[in-house]
Amino acid sequence: MDYDIIVIGSGPGGYVAAIRASQLGKKVAIVERSEIGGICLNWGCIPTKALLKSAQVYSYAKHAAEYGIKLPGEAAVDFDAVVKRSRTVAEGMSKGVQFLMKKNKIEVIAGFGKLKAVNTVEVEAADGSKKELTAQHIILATGARSKELPNLKQDGVKIIGYRQALTLPKLPKSMVVVGSGAIGSEFAAFYNTMGTKVTLVEFLPAIVPLEDEDVSKQLERSFKKDGMEVLTNSSVEAVQVKGDVCEVKIKTPNGEIVKEAEVVLSAVGITPNIENIGLENLGIKVEKGKVVVDEYYQTNVKGIYAIGDIVPGPALAHVASAEGIVCVEKIAGLNPEPVDYSNIPACVYTTPEIASVGMTEKEAKEKGHEIKVGKFPYMASGKASAAGSKDGFVKLIFDAKYGELLGAHLIGLNVTEMIAELVVARKLETTGHELIKAIHPHPTMSEAIMEAAAQAYGEVIHL
Repeated sequence: MDYDIIVIGSGPGGYVAAIRASQLGKKVAIVERSEIGGICLNWGCIPTKALLKSAQVYSYAKHAAEYGIKLPGEAAVDFDAVVKRSRTVAEGMSKGVQFLMKKNKIEVIAGFGKLKAVNTVEVEAADGSKKELTAQHIILATGARSKELPNLKQDGVKIIGYRQALTLPKLPKSMVVVGSGAIGSEFAAFYNTMGTKVTLVEFLPAIVPLEDEDVSKQLERSFKKDGMEVLTNSSVEAVQVKGDVCEVKIKTPNGEIVKEAEVVLSAVGITPNIENIGLENLGIKVEKGKVVVDEYYQTNVKGIYAIGDIVPGPALAHVASAEGIVCVEKIAGLNPEPVDYSNIPACVYTTPEIASVGMTEKEAKEKGHEIKVGKFPYMASGKASAAGSKDGFVKLIFDAKYGELLGAHLIGLNVTEMIAELVVARKLETTGHELIKAIHPHPTMSEAIMEAAAQAYGEVIHL
């Protein structure tokens, strides 16, 4: 065999798996058809957060007087510079992963990887030349791409996906964003803050529909307060491009309306990249568009594994990384603990931010739990008031009988940094009373966690 392990795809699942395998003494190659770091580093998580930081800075500059700061002139957006900064950040992160590949002696092979046999990968280079590589184990980590709806075909110019949304040549005056999941809501927030007239369209009754209902309602209030138009229970029926304008036909509960927008952003989800990678050659089982794997990510074909967005579970970078580590540790003969999918944190980097883990209140009730719910608003937080960001709250859901933390749902400034405490708390089976008695520093946003726990048990001080 040429290698112990070949990984196809270098996103947060693939490159992390490759590094962990190298640490465990394996000879590893990684096959990548595009940029090292995959979509997350180059066209997803990282550049999006860079854009959102620019939006936050612009928002602060516009409201500087509220903080007692006088600026020499009015704040203005240099959109080219904003996009350029985002690309620079992404390129820096990608170079960092390239360095890690060299440091860990992982061979990077440029080209499109495809399964030819149980131990064989065919790599087609950009010039069309092909070569075959062999390995005892092959890990598929090919990720996903923007999903296209039949009535919302992307042309990359007027009707776009998230990739084009990162590098538009100019700031559009108006935009319709279709889909209010993490991707749609983050881009809606970014463009709205930068001055674009944004209409956010969601088919379901609430935006960010996977979140707790209270969180969805709060985000909708915040978006509307910031001047965004939010249409729920609505669907885009058709888009007609007429010169520089898109005519967007939207079906709403109150009838059909037509919106004009310079750009339509389709953010209706993602599609796993499982085509043409040789699954059929080996008879690898696929269900509902995802590769079927066991708890250690082996497919039904021995020696072939799959991780990340192409397998069932949340399509999140940190999940793919965790799956990659478990997969290679099992291959290396260790005894890793399988990923606990009931304790996966999710973050949305809008303003205000959203972070959650575990069951929503509705899910907890549906599963028959008798619950205690504690909620502490940012309005009552000294740190939030000092920061000028009083929109939001911390909501904790406990099992009334045992005190188990069933779920945590946060919305507000810095909550994406705070959620890890609650992930660890759930991992360690921490009870509500233990959270109350764990002294939190003052003044901090994280005090709201202690206060929310106290509110659930009738012991809250600052409400």
